[in-house]
Amino acid sequence: MQSKTSRLLLWSGIGLLVILCLVYLFWPRPVIVDTAQLTKTKLQVSITDEAKTRVHDIYVLSAPVTGYLRRINAEVGDTVKRSDTTLAQIEPIDPAFLDPRSEAQAKADILAADAALRLAQAEVSQAQAELDFAMSELKRMRELRLQQNVSERELDNAKRTYKIGVATLATAQAALQMRAYELERSKALLMSPSSTQLEHGNCECLDITSPVNGRILQVLNKSEGVVTAGTPLLEIGDPQNLEIIVELLSFDAVRVEPNQRVLIKNWGGTIPLDGVVNHIEPIGFKKVSALGIEEQRVNVIISLTSDVKLWSRLGHGYQVDVDIILWEENDILSVPLTALFRVKDEWAIFAIKNNVVQTQIIEVGRRNAFNAQILSGLQEGDWFVLYPNDQIANGVSISSRTDYIE
Repeated sequence: MQSKTSRLLLWSGIGLLVILCLVYLFWPRPVIVDTAQLTKTKLQVSITDEAKTRVHDIYVLSAPVTGYLRRINAEVGDTVKRSDTTLAQIEPIDPAFLDPRSEAQAKADILAADAALRLAQAEVSQAQAELDFAMSELKRMRELRLQQNVSERELDNAKRTYKIGVATLATAQAALQMRAYELERSKALLMSPSSTQLEHGNCECLDITSPVNGRILQVLNKSEGVVTAGTPLLEIGDPQNLEIIVELLSFDAVRVEPNQRVLIKNWGGTIPLDGVVNHIEPIGFKKVSALGIEEQRVNVIISLTSDVKLWSRLGHGYQVDVDIILWEENDILSVPLTALFRVKDEWAIFAIKNNVVQTQIIEVGRRNAFNAQILSGLQEGDWFVLYPNDQIANGVSISSRTDYIE
């Protein structure tokens, strides 16, 4: 009987010990979470995107005439002065090769022009002889008139004949000069490209000078060769007259207004640069993203307002990041977006009171990529759960993770 009682007490004790262990193991414990206290901070709502710089006024220097362009020795970055710096020179173009038929025609034209020249020379000689005779006849008529041996009419006829001779000689001489020019023209048509190669560098060239003060941004055609009128040669601009162009998605561009403040980051300096939205272009364009998605983009032009000395090393076509400030204000109650979750159609947060979680419905105002403005539902100094998870629910006891950090 005593043995049975001892075994009963032993097993009872073991069972009680097991129950106590199970109670200890399954007893609810506070959930360890990250907590934060609601404070007033500065909140900014902005649009962030990549952008690039560009010179506001770019001048494309083109060939004004068709000709042979000498090699351009100017380099990108060279300083140029208006109407003073010669950037390019254009020579007359070489003649084209003649095919056999054209060459035969040109040679025949030379022979014809030479024959016409000899004919004109003969006509000049004939006119000169006629004029000499008329001059002698006029002299004789004057002497006879003094002696009253001829009438006044006969003297007038001699004068008229002399004047006609003078005019005939002048006409023949002009015809001779014209025939000489025709011969030179016929010889020029027979000129070949090989005969003009020696003239390169010695002939009169057309100098192309800079239209503005600035620097060379790009040399579009450096090598020598034949260019047609309108061929772009160089791009010139003033790097100190710099602006920024950002291609925003169309639904972001409609939120941007002129004169909004802009922060220019990742431009190479230690501090962000200041800028202001100049204007938004009224037309969009289609652009394919890196993922192959077609997007409607709009160009937004930004003017730099920081001192030129701060960004003097920036140039045309440099990449930067811009933050267009849509709205900003100080002393705003805000919480990280990671602390928010949805309860039906409303925003909620896990508020902490006496280390117990309570689901608190809140009204959210403006938001950016990291924080949201709290309009109602919480007050300054309230504690909340920073990163909610599936272990947290209304009425659950929590413990801050910072309590376990030594």
